[in-house]
Amino acid sequence: MKPFLRTALLAAVMGVLGIVFAAPLLFMFASSFKRDDAIFANLASWSAFVPDTGWSLANYAAIFERSNLPLFLLNSTIIAACVVVGGVLVNSMLAFSLSRMRWRGRRAVLAVVVALMIVPFEVIAIPLLSLVARLPWPGIEQGALTWHIGWFNSLHVQIIPFLANAFCVFLFYQFFRDIPRELDEAARMDGAGPWTLFFRIILPNSRPVIATAAIVLFIAAWNQYLWPIMVVQGEAARPVQPGIQQFFGRSNSWGQIMAYASVVTLPVLAVFLAFQRQFVASVAGSGIKG
Repeated sequence: MKPFLRTALLAAVMGVLGIVFAAPLLFMFASSFKRDDAIFANLASWSAFVPDTGWSLANYAAIFERSNLPLFLLNSTIIAACVVVGGVLVNSMLAFSLSRMRWRGRRAVLAVVVALMIVPFEVIAIPLLSLVARLPWPGIEQGALTWHIGWFNSLHVQIIPFLANAFCVFLFYQFFRDIPRELDEAARMDGAGPWTLFFRIILPNSRPVIATAAIVLFIAAWNQYLWPIMVVQGEAARPVQPGIQQFFGRSNSWGQIMAYASVVTLPVLAVFLAFQRQFVASVAGSGIKG
């Protein structure tokens, strides 16, 4: 096949796939500005994917009036930010020790990490629930330090169990393994220790994989649904995903539901667009090295 035809065919396939993946998002965003009777009026035409002439922000005003959405957004933002920052640090440290250091049991730990990648969260949800129900957490009452048993109805119960991510560990491991070891030797000759090597040499050269891990961790933290339902009963620590199910039970307006879903989706799109260049560089680099 000639290069021109190959390029044209590839562009056509990518265009079709782009339309398929973008159509539900466009329908959701457009419907969030419409009245309920106008959402499903013209599903067979392109007008279903754009706001109509009577568009308004009434649905967005309603979701903030009828739900505690600002609090849910704040909780999810705190959870996602802590999981991303802590997860990048924890997972990259473990990957660094597995890929750049030599110690007994390293291969066994790597095998466990690979094995954990195929274990779904539903398998460990009940044992994890039993564990966090018995763990202590410090608190202050009347100026004195006290210990409370159980992590329920808190933000840290939605953060700490998800800092370690087997997929991200393996992602960092694969990337760190391909960084030339001559950099390690040159740094050690200048007196650098493991911490200096990690923070001054490895991490600055790992921006693409850090961006990829950040996207993976953010999406996983932002989309948490099953675990918050199990460990959070009140609204004080509830994130956005259980909140949308609660709102769905309170409202039968599809316009308001689409507006709620749009608000929840925008942060994910913003994070992906912010790290898009590094994400593509990480995928392309992995393909060339592999």
